[in-house]
Amino acid sequence: MKKLMLGNAAIAQGAYEAGVRLVSSYPGTPSTEITENIVKYDEIFVEWAPNEKVAAEVAIGASIAGGRAMSCCKHVGLNVMADPVFTVSYIGSNGGLVFCVADDPGMHSSQNEQDSRHYAKAAKILMLEPSDSSECKEFTKIAYELSEKYDTPAFIRLSTRVSHSQSLVEIGTRANDEIKDYKKDIPKHVMMPAMAVKRHVLVEERTQKLIEYAENCPLNTIEDNGSKIGVITAGISYMYAKEALGDSVNYLKLGMVYPLPEKLIKDFAAKCDKVFVIEELDPFIEEHCNNIGVKVCGKKNFTLLGEYTPEMIAKVVLNKDGAERYELQSDIPARPPVLCPGCPHRATFYVLKKLGLTVSGDIGCYTLGAAAPLQSVDTTICMGASVSAAHGMAKIRGEEFNKKLVSVIGDSTFMHSGITGLVDIVYNKGANTVIILDNSITGMTGHQDNPTTGKTIRGEATKQTNLISLCKAVGVERVVVCDPFDVKAFEAVVKEETAADEPSVIIAQRPCALLKSVKYEGKCKIDQDKCKKCKKCMSIGCPAISVHDGTVSIDPSQCNGCGLCISICPFDAIVKE
Repeated sequence: MKKLMLGNAAIAQGAYEAGVRLVSSYPGTPSTEITENIVKYDEIFVEWAPNEKVAAEVAIGASIAGGRAMSCCKHVGLNVMADPVFTVSYIGSNGGLVFCVADDPGMHSSQNEQDSRHYAKAAKILMLEPSDSSECKEFTKIAYELSEKYDTPAFIRLSTRVSHSQSLVEIGTRANDEIKDYKKDIPKHVMMPAMAVKRHVLVEERTQKLIEYAENCPLNTIEDNGSKIGVITAGISYMYAKEALGDSVNYLKLGMVYPLPEKLIKDFAAKCDKVFVIEELDPFIEEHCNNIGVKVCGKKNFTLLGEYTPEMIAKVVLNKDGAERYELQSDIPARPPVLCPGCPHRATFYVLKKLGLTVSGDIGCYTLGAAAPLQSVDTTICMGASVSAAHGMAKIRGEEFNKKLVSVIGDSTFMHSGITGLVDIVYNKGANTVIILDNSITGMTGHQDNPTTGKTIRGEATKQTNLISLCKAVGVERVVVCDPFDVKAFEAVVKEETAADEPSVIIAQRPCALLKSVKYEGKCKIDQDKCKKCKKCMSIGCPAISVHDGTVSIDPSQCNGCGLCISICPFDAIVKE
């Protein structure tokens, strides 16, 4: 039976068919749906971990214990995961161990465009890269076979287009999922220097064996169309190249992108007058070709930036326009991302901007607090950095600056990597104010539960982390819970806490407006007889509120009745109906 599936769903199907026993991940677009789809397979234990490092360590433990395991993340999540990943390269696997990492060329939902293939090379871990959903499923099964055969973890590298595109997948049955025997093996599993030195030798020997495998493996294929132009490519770039070039060139499609073959590439190039390397992001394959003496046309002809298109490829390789594209006759208005109507973060940023505070920001929906008209967020670096970076800012700028400085961080992000920053502030005698934006869910990646929600990934009730107790346990004595939609009270709390000479935490507590449990009554409407056209309601940046010919109005199709605009209108011109 064949089924149309997202690439991420196909990875989940492949994990099921491969007999995977455990999956631990932290949500991150574009990888999130892999783990969400695995939930439907009862045979697999699946969890959201507090962060990617923990997720990787859980999967590593399961592998050592004899079960096939997986951990999934986006490219920046691999940075968090890197510490255990580099070391498990030395340890290897017992049950097969696979890390799925989804890169984001074009930065559709990310703060950078890093290329995860460099991690495979640096950690000396094999990496497979599928180009469509069918390959997503099959490559996942192959990854587990290779992991156990060569005693190695394995990467599967995805991209946004492969993760979120659909193609047909042949549905199979689950393999034997028996747990392998576990035995105490100190030289293999204990990575103290004396053991690691010996394991490194085995890693280098393993890499040579994998290079030999890459020369003839079924994942690396040649399509000889009798052309004198050759294309070396992998992943989604192969699909773009096929659409742009058809059968007018020869292809070397690399399904295994680390380690790369040498003889296979040389033999392919020898039959061509000109060879192009088509790959998004960094010149990873191109540099390998250069190192083994194969002359190719690469990034000088293409770009290091963003996603490729068939048109771009056709122009470079064949010097002609690509496939016909439909052009709209009218311009499409720009639609930048905004906080949703009713978003609890909007009130927080309204107050912070009103008070003229410097805001150390973080990763999540609330990063949009940097967008007009709120324009409150000063910095955004990575998960958890809002807390740590603000500590550094305060130490450099001094006490008076610190009284005009706050950190903002979501509840899930705080659990991910904000706690240690708060410990640092307390331990090193800081006096920062941290605002935890507690919207009762992991919002930006699509409403996943986390340790603060009291539910597991399967919706089962579990122990709920108490943020108040947690903050007090690390030494913060000033912890205040306040609803940011009570604008006057919230403003008073922020003023009081930023003026304190000791660390403080404000828990801005109001659930995400998109949760099924959130039901606001009525819609907001502007009483035009009372409206003075001061446009103060526009300052909160609600997409339901707009101005036409000088008249302010609220779109009832977008308004969810949260009432924030009512609380800030100085003339009582906004009412519920």
